[in-house]
This record gives sequence, structure tokens and C-alpha cells, in this order.
Amino acid sequence: MSNKKYCGFVALIGEPNAGKSTLLNHLIGTKISIVTHKVQTTRSRIRGVTIIDNSQLVFVDTPGLFKPKRRLERSMVKAAWSEASEADIIVFLIEANKGLTEGVKYNLEKLREFRTSASVIILAINKIDRVKSQSLLKITKELNKEYEFEDTFFISATKGYGLLELKKWIAGKVPVGEWHYPEDQIADLPLKTITSEIMREKLILRLHQELPYQLTVETDKWEDRKDGSIRIDQTIYVARDGHKGIILGPNGSTIKSINIAARKEMEEFLQRKIHLFCQLKVRPNWLNERARYTEMGLSFNDGES
Repeated sequence: MSNKKYCGFVALIGEPNAGKSTLLNHLIGTKISIVTHKVQTTRSRIRGVTIIDNSQLVFVDTPGLFKPKRRLERSMVKAAWSEASEADIIVFLIEANKGLTEGVKYNLEKLREFRTSASVIILAINKIDRVKSQSLLKITKELNKEYEFEDTFFISATKGYGLLELKKWIAGKVPVGEWHYPEDQIADLPLKTITSEIMREKLILRLHQELPYQLTVETDKWEDRKDGSIRIDQTIYVARDGHKGIILGPNGSTIKSINIAARKEMEEFLQRKIHLFCQLKVRPNWLNERARYTEMGLSFNDGES
């Protein structure tokens, strides 16, 4: 085997809920990105790192691409395209069961106008387990007619179909270069942020029909105990006082079940016993907006743009 090292950044882009976060988690081999059925739950850049042979692949999960209308939406979409502009390889992800939607057409139009350093742009058709093979052939022809992709891959991010082939192909395309991360590092997010995201995911999964997007979670305290366990104190911020009752549930039953689910996933991820404590606080809408901008590494302007 050659002693040469290879390293490259791979941006995953596509419509909201196309399966980018699920794909990232499977490519890395563990869960680092929030996955829900509610659109736009990926707010910030999440980088997952994996190694195959001599290649270190840095996958970047980005907020979903769509035609933005509001200020925050414009910032999220801008952040996604900005990440893609710096990638070595771009994976354009679409849902097989939806095909060439108006949203996909819009994003392909933007991709044609897009200036990027990426030497390779490929198409990944996700959720192939939901359609028949004849439909896949038709979708593939339509999409490659709209944009000349270097290659097309058929995958199911949920079931794992086609992912090893995709990862090996990408590993063969990244440029020669020193690795950017230590061999045992799987993400560039602090553990505090990952545990906050785990709690936010559990809240959204349980309460997605009742709670708006103005929901943030912050890890306030992280204490490594002598017995090897960790005490984690988190604050769940909501926009209105009435939202606290929704999260608490009858006699605190809802928050208790959410806490248990979040703690179990944290223990699985960290491989340590977790003592998880949560409190609820109300934060005005504009402060929640500021927090969401900060999560994405964007500046917040109180004035409308």
C-alpha cells in the first residue's frame, strides 16, 4: 500500500429532508448529526470524519437548500452554499420517491450558476428502496439531462444500501494531502454541542407538532466524576411560557421520557454513564433567533434585511 496520504472535504447538499444527516451518520459509522422528520433541523455546519485506506474524508452536512423567503432562511441557504464552495467534492442528494421536484430544479439552476473549487460533483439518489427500478432509470436520465454529473450513485441512507461503494469512490477522488484531523476523531463539534443536539433532537421528535422552531438547548455544565460518569446540566430555551407546559407534560411525564431517551443516546455515544439534569427557561424570540444564527456561525442583525 502506498505511504501517500489523501484528504478531502465532501459537501452533502440537497433539499430539506433529502437524507443528508442520515447519510452523514452512516458514512461516519456513528450518529453525530440530528435526524428528524421536521425540515431544517440541521442549523449549523456539521463535519464528520472517516478514514478509508489512506484517505481521510471530511463530510460536511449542511442546512437544506430551498428558495428562501425570510432572513434566517436566506442565511441558512447562504451558509450551505458557502460550505459547498470550499469542498473538493460535492454530493448532490435527491429523494428517489420524489424525483425532479420544483425544489430540485431550483437547486440545479443554482448549481449551474455556482462557483466552486470542487473538482467533482456527483449525484446520489437516496431512498431507492421506496421506488421501482424503472422509476430510477427515468429519474437518472432526467437529472443528468438537467446537469452533467460526473457519476450517479443509488443509495438508501437509512438501510445502508450503496454507501460503501459511494465512500470508496469518493476516497479514490480526494487529493493528496496531510490529514486534517487525528485518526480517532469523528467530528469537529465539541462534545457539549453534540449532547445539546441530542437533547434537541429528542424534543423535536416527541413534540414536533406542538413546538415551533424557537427551541434551543445549551449545555451549561459538564462534570467528569471520579467514578468515570459524567454529570451534564442543560437548559432548554423556549419562546413562550406556555411552551414550558408542553415540554413538561402531565406531572412532568413528557420531559421525563425525553430525558431518558436523550440520556441513553448520550451514554451510547460517549460510552460512559450519564447523569442528565434539565431546566426550562423562556427566552424572547429575538434572542432565540440570535442563538440560532450563532449556531450557524453567522452574525445577527436586529434589523430586517
